[in-house]
Amino acid sequence: MKIFLLSLLLVGVAVALLAVRLFFGRNFVNMHTDSNPALRKKGIPCARTQDAQARKRRPLQR
Repeated sequence: MKIFLLSLLLVGVAVALLAVRLFFGRNFVNMHTDSNPALRKKGIPCARTQDAQARKRRPLQR
């Protein structure tokens, strides 16, 4: 029982520290290709942009 409580305490402390870093740390890295200057320079758009452009050229048919 002691080992279970000790491991539960350890996991709780780890979760608390991760939460502190999440809420008070730096921002998450933006993974969208539209905000990446190197990819924008190469002309690589994000999937949403490509999808929107494709739908403008040829609307969905039913």
